[in-house]
Amino acid sequence: MSVTDPIADMLTRIRNAIMVGHTLVAMPSSKMKVSIAKILKSEGFISNYEVVDGPHPGHEVLRIRLKYIGERRLRRSVITGLERVSRPGRRIYTGKKEIPWVRSGMGIAIVTTPKGVMTGQRARQLGVGGEVICKVW
Repeated sequence: MSVTDPIADMLTRIRNAIMVGHTLVAMPSSKMKVSIAKILKSEGFISNYEVVDGPHPGHEVLRIRLKYIGERRLRRSVITGLERVSRPGRRIYTGKKEIPWVRSGMGIAIVTTPKGVMTGQRARQLGVGGEVICKVW
C-alpha cells in the first residue's frame, strides 16, 4: 500500500503511539523524516532516533524514542500536539516575516527552506522563508 503523504503518516504514527503510551515508534525512513526527527530531538520533544536496516534489503526504518515526563501512572508526553500544515493537495509557503509562532513560542514550526529543514525561529534568524511542514507543541 502506498502512502500519498509520508510526513502526515509519520506525524500520525507519533500521535497514535503517544495516545497509547508507547515509548518507541517505527516507520519507513526518508531524508525528510530523518531531518524532522533531528529537529524534534534538538528541541527536546523526543529522546532519540535512529535509522536501522529494515526487513527488506535497501529499505531503512526510522525508529523514534518518545519522551515522557512523570512517574509510571501519571506520565505525560512531552509532545502535546502535532499538526500538519502544508499538504500535497495544498502547499503553504511563507515569507521570512510571516513564519507562524506556535503557542506563543512554546511550540515550534518546522519549515523547509532553500538552506534546509529548520525550525521557524532559525529561519527567522537566517532571514529565509519556505514551506511550513508542521507545527509541534
